[in-house]
Amino acid sequence: METAATRKTRRTRRGTAVLLLLATMACGPVDEAPERQEPASQAQEVKSTNGGTLNGLAFNGLAFNGLAFNGLNSGEFSSWFNQDESLAEVVMRYIVTCAVPDGETRTFTDGMGRTYVWEGALGLAPDWASGQPANGTEQQLVSACLAAHVNKYGRSVAISVQGRDAHGQPIPTSQAELQEFSQREGCFFGNLFTPEGLFVGNDDTPLGEHESSIRACALGREGDCAPIAQVGSCAASCTPDPTNTYYTQCTRNGITYAPITTRIHPQDIYVCGDSTCQFTESCGIDLDTMQCTLDCGLCIR
Repeated sequence: METAATRKTRRTRRGTAVLLLLATMACGPVDEAPERQEPASQAQEVKSTNGGTLNGLAFNGLAFNGLAFNGLNSGEFSSWFNQDESLAEVVMRYIVTCAVPDGETRTFTDGMGRTYVWEGALGLAPDWASGQPANGTEQQLVSACLAAHVNKYGRSVAISVQGRDAHGQPIPTSQAELQEFSQREGCFFGNLFTPEGLFVGNDDTPLGEHESSIRACALGREGDCAPIAQVGSCAASCTPDPTNTYYTQCTRNGITYAPITTRIHPQDIYVCGDSTCQFTESCGIDLDTMQCTLDCGLCIR
């Protein structure tokens, strides 16, 4: 049986599409095989999985600032959801996972009588989850959480999510989790509920030409996770907590945000020359990921 401890390491997929969809809602919001995204979680230690891609994620049409989690069956929500039920369902799965506490669910029944049940996990927005309007900090944390569950390839991969909820309570994390997810990855911040946008910084050395990753947003190259803008080192924009485990705030364009910090497994960074032709590598005459002869061989026409 899956516990809260294992849920924090779920997977992310369809991220880009989901983020854009969230933006259409005008919010104020990777196993190796593609499957439904299952975001992060809180309560006890929680790991998560990412796999979403932001390319279709638009929030146009739904004002999340007025969305109360105890009123999902409103006409406004139904109208938005029915525009693209498949994508909207993924978006709501992300939102509820990020905003609602572990152990709680949110339910919606569409006009055809189909019922959707979404599970809470991280509980980053306790006031919004209880039916109140999302305040600025909750908007920022839900936005950062959604961004953290996106990756370039839309595949699922386990991640460790670090940070604090809108009341300042840390996401529970054990030492064992930090050791398992020993590779520091990135900081995600911004606000999808406003025109401010989303940002990601690297929390370690960016990937070299001979390296690649199923993730790629934080440690990858500029443009790898558009529309999330890369800002360079997290340390240059963010303030760490006293234990240097995660960041408590990040500043961009004069605005200070509540961020989410991520860690991954070291083995989720691939190296050209490790004798395995990863899906992020290609054949050719070179030693970089675009043409990794050592792992993928020569291209034979």
